[in-house]
Amino acid sequence: MPIKTPALNLAYVVVGTGQDKCYDNFKEISCPQPDDPFYGQDAQYVGVQTEYVDNGDGTVTDLNTELIWQQNPGIKVTWKEAISEAGSFSLAGYTDWRMPTIKELYSLITFNGVTGIRERDSMPYIDTDYFVFNYGDTTAGERFIDSQYISSTKYVSTTMVGDETAFGVNFADGRIKGYGLTNLRTREGKEFYVLYVRGNTEYGTNDFIDNGDGTVTDLATGLMWMQVDSGPFNVGDDGDSKLNWEQALDWAGNLEYAGFSDWRLPNAKELQSIVDYSQSPDATSSAAIDPIFETTSIIDEGGKLNYPFYWTSTTHLDGREPGMAAVYIAFGEALGYMKMPPNPSIYQLLDVHGAGAQRSDPKIGNPADYPHGLGPQGDVRRIYNFVRCVRDVSL
Repeated sequence: MPIKTPALNLAYVVVGTGQDKCYDNFKEISCPQPDDPFYGQDAQYVGVQTEYVDNGDGTVTDLNTELIWQQNPGIKVTWKEAISEAGSFSLAGYTDWRMPTIKELYSLITFNGVTGIRERDSMPYIDTDYFVFNYGDTTAGERFIDSQYISSTKYVSTTMVGDETAFGVNFADGRIKGYGLTNLRTREGKEFYVLYVRGNTEYGTNDFIDNGDGTVTDLATGLMWMQVDSGPFNVGDDGDSKLNWEQALDWAGNLEYAGFSDWRLPNAKELQSIVDYSQSPDATSSAAIDPIFETTSIIDEGGKLNYPFYWTSTTHLDGREPGMAAVYIAFGEALGYMKMPPNPSIYQLLDVHGAGAQRSDPKIGNPADYPHGLGPQGDVRRIYNFVRCVRDVSL
C-alpha cells in the first residue's frame, strides 16, 4: 500500500530556468497547445521565478534559495586557492563565506542565454543585472567562452586520463562540466572564477521518500519523480526506451503512471536537482543518483557498462543554429572522443566531463553522423536519450 507522504520542507527551492520561448527541432516557434507537437517544454511551465535583491554592498540575495552571493568574482584563481581563501574571505561585514557546491552554483544559471559563434552574438547564462560577468580574455589566448566558475564539489572519479577534477558551471556556454584542476600545458593549477556564498546550508540537500507506488517524492523540492526511467517501458522507434527530444516531450506528457496523469519532462534545473555527486560508475559502480531510484544500465560507445543521458525540456541556444539542441544530464560518464598522447592520431573514448555533467544533444538526427562526437572534447552525440518524468506535489 502507498504510504502517506510527510509534510514538504521545501529547503531546496528549484528556481526556474528563465526560458520563456518555445522551440521545435530547429528554431523558435509559437508555444504549442496540448496535443500539438513539442507541447510540454520548459517555457510552458512557469515554476519559481528568479527574485534577487542587490544589497548595495557587493552582495546579492536570492529570495527563493535564501542564499547570499558575492556579486563580483574578481580575478580567476586555482581551485586550491579558492578553497583556502574561503576561510579568510570577508565581504559586507560577513566572514562565514564558503565555496558553493555545484547545486548551489547551478541555481544561478538561466537558459535565456545564447552561445553564439562570437561574443557579440552571445548572451551570458547568468543574470548580469545583478552579477558581474566577463567572457574569456581572447587577447590572453583564451576562448571567449572561457568563463568557467568552479564549485567545491569534486568528482568522485577522475576525468580524461586520471585528472583530479571538480565540477563547475560555464556561464558563457550554459553547461556543467567536470574540470581538471591542473593545466596540462603548464602543469600548474588551472584557474577559474569563483563566487563565494553564505546562508541556507541545507540548499541542495535532497529529502527523498519512497511512496511505495513506484514514485519518489523529494520533500526538499516539492517534486515527485518516477522511481524508474523509460527503460522498462520499451518505448521508442526500436523499443529500446531511447527517445529523441520531441518523442520525449510527447511520451512524458501523455504518461499515466502510479495513478497520475500530469507527468512532464523535467527542466534542466529540476533534473540536476536529483543528481548524487557522491556516486559515479567508476567509483561506486552506479549511476550518479540516489539508490532509491532505479536506473537502466546501457552498453556505451566503448562497449562498457554505463548509464544513460536523460533529456530535459530545456532548449540549449548554442551554436550556429540556436534551437536545434536540448539540455541533457549525464547520470553516467559524460564521454567524449579525444586525441591524446602517446597516440595523437587515434581517438580515445574518455570520461571527459564526469557523471553529473550537463551538456546538450541535437534534438533530432542520426548518431552515426557523429562518429567522433562534436566539440573540443568530442562530446558523444546520442540524440536518442532516456527519460525520467516529474510532477509537482507542492501546489
